[in-house]
Amino acid sequence: MNEPAHGPQPAAPPAPELIARVDLRSARSAVSGVAVRTPTIACEELAGLVGGPVALKAECLQQTGSFKLRGALAKVAALGERAAAGLVTASAGNHARAVAQGARVRGVGCEVFMPRDASVSKVAAVERLGAQVHLEGDSVDQALELAAERATMAGPAFVHPFDDLDVIAGQGTLGLELLEDVPDLARVLVPVGGGGLASGIGIALRRAAVDVELVGVQARACAPYVEALAGRGAPAGMALAPGATIADGIAIKRPGTLTLALLRELLDGIETVTEDEIADAMVFLAERAKLVAEGAGAVAVAALLSGRLAPVGGTTVAIVSGGNVDGGLLASLLRRHETEEGRRVRVFTRVADRPGGLAELLTLVAHARANLLSIEHVREAVPLHVRETGVELTLETRGPGHTEELLAALVDAGYEVSLER
Repeated sequence: MNEPAHGPQPAAPPAPELIARVDLRSARSAVSGVAVRTPTIACEELAGLVGGPVALKAECLQQTGSFKLRGALAKVAALGERAAAGLVTASAGNHARAVAQGARVRGVGCEVFMPRDASVSKVAAVERLGAQVHLEGDSVDQALELAAERATMAGPAFVHPFDDLDVIAGQGTLGLELLEDVPDLARVLVPVGGGGLASGIGIALRRAAVDVELVGVQARACAPYVEALAGRGAPAGMALAPGATIADGIAIKRPGTLTLALLRELLDGIETVTEDEIADAMVFLAERAKLVAEGAGAVAVAALLSGRLAPVGGTTVAIVSGGNVDGGLLASLLRRHETEEGRRVRVFTRVADRPGGLAELLTLVAHARANLLSIEHVREAVPLHVRETGVELTLETRGPGHTEELLAALVDAGYEVSLER
């Protein structure tokens, strides 16, 4: 079933009717053997914060790096022979990669429209799968309009990233796995962009007739569902500057027609998280859980780390929905975290401008067991004696206590030091 893709949409059918139309059994058959059954991993450190058991559904380990593969495979299967004309879609990256993989499995062509500011790594990943990429539009919404127009003119089957019941059914297979893997499941925290994943999981929970709380999580910088679910209607659109959130995978300006109707029925609540909270969650997952998550994939964990959620009587599962993060961004977040934790510091001092002067300073640093990351001579814009040079050291230490020990050793040796924060 191919739902309308863009532009003014008719009112959605009632949520119970939509729920009844979602074919989870066929979707699971389509997903089986291609998508990975990702692990659900207990996380003791988060359990201490929440006051009860916590597990992470590591969809970042999915074959294409995100849950989106499930929906793409389900849609391609539902299209049947209509897929022979090829597929066309639009996405910031994860859905594009999933549809490209689905096209490759089916042996059909694929075109993808991506915003001009899409992540370089995500664009490259889509191209490696053989899809033709068009970098057009300032947002996912604009790219969606272009993709739908292409489908109308050229005939390939349009695959919407979330507002499609077949795609929603595919995402619902994740919910089926949670029900099987977590006997005491009490709450599911799920990232919400367009709402397809939350809708699919909610339908799986509703069909199972279990008492499980479903909470959506959005980036505060782009959270149209908060307004829509509060009964103020569906936002016609919102101003969103490029790069406004590091959770670009869920930076959707407006809810879907079908997904809004479904989430009004299925969600028990919605939380928002700040950019700093998302960044901290990405670092937490990398350092503590050994999982690489993109911003959108980390928002559920960010909600847990915020401490704003009340305990529940069972296991809380946070969906880590994707891991397709740009390496440079992750590296910068890890460096930022080390600085905030006092493990990466910058020290300024002066040394005698003579042979061996710098070596004496570095010997003291080495004896203090600090790791030198970079060094820079500073001879301008600081007060210096004639035979003196300024030196700025970027160092890695074990933390604030170790840094104080290093500074004390330098002062004892006669150096005047300042710590730049």
